[in-house]
Amino acid sequence: MTYIVHQYAEQVLAGEISAGPHVRNQCRRHLADLKRKDIYFDEAAADRAIGFFHNVLKLSEGQFEGVPFHLHISQAFIVGSIFGWKKPDGFRRFRRCYIEMGKGNGKSPLAGGIGLYGLMADGEAGAQIYAAAAKKDQAMILFQDAVKMVRQSPALEKRITPSGVNPVWNLAYISTGSFFRPISRDSGKSGSGPRPHFALCDEVHEHPDRGIMEMLERGFKFRNQPLMLMITNSGSDRNSVCWEEHAHACAVSAGDVEDDTTFPYVCALDEGDDPLNDPSCWIKVNPLLGVIIKESYLQGVVDQAKVIPAKMNGILRLHFCVWTDAEAAWISRKAWEACEDPQMTMDDFFGKPCFIGLDLSATKDITGVAYVFPDGQTEDGRPKFALFARGYTPADTIQQREFMDKAPYGVWVRDGWLIARQGNVIRYDHIAYDMVDTASKFDIQAVSYDRWLIKTFENALDEIGGVLPLMEHPQGTNQRKDTPLWMPQSVNQFEDLILENRIRIEVNPALRSAVASACFFTSPAGLRRFEKQRATGRIDIALAATMAIGAAMIGEGMKPPASPWDDPTFTLGT
Repeated sequence: MTYIVHQYAEQVLAGEISAGPHVRNQCRRHLADLKRKDIYFDEAAADRAIGFFHNVLKLSEGQFEGVPFHLHISQAFIVGSIFGWKKPDGFRRFRRCYIEMGKGNGKSPLAGGIGLYGLMADGEAGAQIYAAAAKKDQAMILFQDAVKMVRQSPALEKRITPSGVNPVWNLAYISTGSFFRPISRDSGKSGSGPRPHFALCDEVHEHPDRGIMEMLERGFKFRNQPLMLMITNSGSDRNSVCWEEHAHACAVSAGDVEDDTTFPYVCALDEGDDPLNDPSCWIKVNPLLGVIIKESYLQGVVDQAKVIPAKMNGILRLHFCVWTDAEAAWISRKAWEACEDPQMTMDDFFGKPCFIGLDLSATKDITGVAYVFPDGQTEDGRPKFALFARGYTPADTIQQREFMDKAPYGVWVRDGWLIARQGNVIRYDHIAYDMVDTASKFDIQAVSYDRWLIKTFENALDEIGGVLPLMEHPQGTNQRKDTPLWMPQSVNQFEDLILENRIRIEVNPALRSAVASACFFTSPAGLRRFEKQRATGRIDIALAATMAIGAAMIGEGMKPPASPWDDPTFTLGT
């Protein structure tokens, strides 16, 4: 059967099987590695693992109830690669496997089958097999796939002892002292000092950190050939453990990073592929298209994406392996990155007019401060701008809030995107001092603020004898006559600057993350304001940037658009 492993790689590279760029790279790596002398491909070991699926395991539910688990050629490539590649000492080469593909392509049953092979057929005494996930319910999905396969197979059911009835929570292979059970981050450790033979990590894009994966990997030191198998859909957070594993896997496949212990199988579209209009590219990210997942089903979700824009990013991420920034991204990553300028610094604008946005936060959160500078004009006379931003946060609570917010605050502090002062609350006097210091370097035209907590900030400013040109910027959808600044207007102006490429933005991962996390409340009249409670992450810095943009546009003489409420003929639904 081993020929099927090599055959898949050859057919992918010949274009006979359609696959994305990272799978093509992995196939190229596989065929090149066959010529190496320091590792070898054990055909008998690969055949035995593939045969375990074909001859022992059966699927369950629906049309697959009781059907033998005949691996698809892409699945055979994965299983054969994991168990076939060996080091000179005879132990397996791969200790880590990262699989990313579209939803509905049988990742969980495949992982469950691999877990059962590790439990029963891998020759490991006292094997501990864990189905791991961020949440108990998710860990149980993969584990229950394994339980169902045991129930479908008389050979397995005779040898494996389940614990629990509804649900089963442990599968024991008593003759070797081995077990297979679920474990999750939200339930803590399973027992003391896990010593996994196989750790099967499901939906890695939902893992908030490396906690449970690192705990399981620490136990690998007790095993000669352990396996960390990671399966996932694509994610929406490039500051996540899943993105790190994704990027590493892609680099290993491409040969950019040398890692002989990792086997990647990363499905992705090619540049220029259009899954919303060209079904021919679907199989690149859905290798079991036509086997498990039907083309008619994918056509249905594509039709949904076209008529319900709010579902677009979720569908692209789950079914077409597109890493989106959020379930409903405010600004596309492509448009944002087109405005980023890695060369510019604030020193370039010494002595120039500057508009500041200040989003004050509660004592333990993040206060956003943004600086916007006029940056010339377009050929038709429209203003251009440059944007810089920073956040302030208390240093003593960073580790705890990294865990809660799933954000790399420590890295951002190290790199200067967040400013962390000692203590467990934000010190407004430090912020006031920094802004007064900024005023000595630039020509501060306005500091736009929301009235919440502004009195506390003003008191801190008074204590150091500082004076700044404060300008209120309400954050709601109601336009007030006592200030020209209005959040729906500032949001629209910020969008226009980005889409028209009339703003340069400092490369700042904290700001990028805040923009990617932004969510809005939309009034019946279509007016938008930021909604922090629904955001996927902290958005304070994005809010400050938007307020600074609003002030800068007013400062550059841009007349605010008339409010629809000023029109006596306006009614809701107009």
